[in-house]
Amino acid sequence: MTERTVKLYDTTLRDGAQMEGVSLSVEDKLKILHRLDEFGVHYVECGYPGSNPKDEELFKRLKEVNLRHAVPVAFGSTRKAMIGADKDRQLDQLLRADTPAVCIVGKTWELHVRTALRTGLDENLFMIADSVEYAKRHGREVIYDAEHFFDAYKGNPRYAMDTVRAAVEAGADWVCLCDTNGGTLPWEVQRIISEVRDRIPVPIGIHAHNDSECAVAVSLTAVMEGVSMVQGTVNGYGERCGNANLCSIIPALILKMGIPVVSMESLAGLTELSHYVSEIANIKPDSHQPYVGQKAFAHKGGLHVSAVMRDPGTYEHIRPELVGNMQRIEVSELSGRSTIIIKGKELGYDLSRHPEKVQEILDMIKEMEHRGYHFEAADGSFELLMRRALGMHRVFFRLESFRVIMEKREDGKVVTEATIKVHVRGKRIIATAEGNGPVNALDNALRLAIGRAYPELENIDLQDYKVIILNPEKATAAVTRVLIETGDGEKTWGTIGVSENIIEASWQALVDSIEYGLLHMKGSGLES
Repeated sequence: MTERTVKLYDTTLRDGAQMEGVSLSVEDKLKILHRLDEFGVHYVECGYPGSNPKDEELFKRLKEVNLRHAVPVAFGSTRKAMIGADKDRQLDQLLRADTPAVCIVGKTWELHVRTALRTGLDENLFMIADSVEYAKRHGREVIYDAEHFFDAYKGNPRYAMDTVRAAVEAGADWVCLCDTNGGTLPWEVQRIISEVRDRIPVPIGIHAHNDSECAVAVSLTAVMEGVSMVQGTVNGYGERCGNANLCSIIPALILKMGIPVVSMESLAGLTELSHYVSEIANIKPDSHQPYVGQKAFAHKGGLHVSAVMRDPGTYEHIRPELVGNMQRIEVSELSGRSTIIIKGKELGYDLSRHPEKVQEILDMIKEMEHRGYHFEAADGSFELLMRRALGMHRVFFRLESFRVIMEKREDGKVVTEATIKVHVRGKRIIATAEGNGPVNALDNALRLAIGRAYPELENIDLQDYKVIILNPEKATAAVTRVLIETGDGEKTWGTIGVSENIIEASWQALVDSIEYGLLHMKGSGLES
């Protein structure tokens, strides 16, 4: 039996970059391009030549780039109405990009021809044919994107097929059927592709948007119906609700449909690819994203935890390591004794020999989560809680008191100052520091007070600070939950504090973050 071939077409650098809040520099785009090439993506759409100075520079620099797998693609649209292709400035810029392949998008929907292009239906067919033929005459591989194809086919199937036929007869190498508005449901896509696939004599692709939360399902359904190119973006980035998410499509194709779009070795780097692109795009990774999210294989309920420890397949649809992810056991008020034992083992503590301590820890967690703590996001605080219960807590300093003063001056300037009194290694130390807010000032004062005793603090950085109001109906008297994420350049950890006083909640999370960091700092002599 011949192995099925499906090509991956990534448009993160063009369609994905249209997502609100995303602004990729030329360097950013080149970094992502190289990573996609290493991963094994077949086509990478790099941008729209001539649309902006950034993409102009990118295509100039592309000429110096050596790629092993990916074919770089320049994106453009059909010529304007009533002029020849050789007179169209946009097509000229498309070819000047000098990529081996180009993607030309054309209007398929009668509504768009009349309202967006404001031209005749026949002229639109000439525009498609002229543009494709012009690119082919200049030696390019042409992917023709049939914009709004499914909406067009539902409205006027004959004209929709006329537009596709114009592209094919002009020499298009691919016809990609687009669900541009993202509103077509999977069974509609299945029916339409089954009706048109034998009438399109070149390979077909699918380009789906996620406006009805169906882009991945639509793409996989299209593959089932015979398409051999899937267009999408890393993490589903894109305009409005995004594009088809390649981080979900790729493992589904390989592990569930048996179509080897990339090697198993590359697949094991999928989570890393997802996080790399989100970091470059300056977007926090979606922890609940399928396959690659931090919570994709996380287990919280006691029954679930007990089951997955016997056989992960009871609550995991694939082995997480296949996509470079890992199983996580989370601790909460839903935890059972087995969860505590497993989590302890994960952190390097054998709690099975201390059943009374297991129950004590479990009771503490349930009582604290009732007050507003949330240990799923605070592994650092959980380990410190466990060490205290086991009598293993290491005291790095003892607080005598702290005071925070905020002063707003006549000129509008706000100054915050914190003074802290601590006992560290037998010495009473008083330190004062300013900051851009009370928590920052406290952090600076604490580091000033204990930094000489623990120089390792220089490597511990606060990376994120979140405040959650647990009972907003109480207004300014509400209970506050503070979550702090801290890192040392190699790993990150979360800590938590809860109080009706936001400064006290912040102090709890801050102290835990520093104590956890010192406890695990390599080379400090302080490791457990």
